Amino acid sequence: MNKIEKNGQAGRIPGMEANKSVVRKAGARSRRLERVVKGFANHRRIEILELLKKKPDMSVGEISIATEIELKTTSEHLRRLTIAGLILKRYEGREVRHTLTPTARKALTFLRMLA
Repeated sequence: MNKIEKNGQAGRIPGMEANKSVVRKAGARSRRLERVVKGFANHRRIEILELLKKKPDMSVGEISIATEIELKTTSEHLRRLTIAGLILKRYEGREVRHTLTPTARKALTFLRMLA
């Protein structure tokens, strides 16, 4: 085994490295899109997005009542929507108010095109 093979560099030409930044950027974009799509890939979360489009600044309790989903389940859906970058949380005393992000509005437009 020669010196290059010992270092895990077998088959590479010294001084010729792949352009990693281009690959990383494409991968990062794909992962971001995946996160967004997974965020609204549930009928209850789509209901919540549509509700927030009609009536922004709703609390977890208000959303739970309007959608007839248990409070704990509603909270989990809102958490996932937040992670996906589809809703913003605004703290108002003890309450948390939720609004759509521009990405969520685009996602709803996309979903309307599919239906």
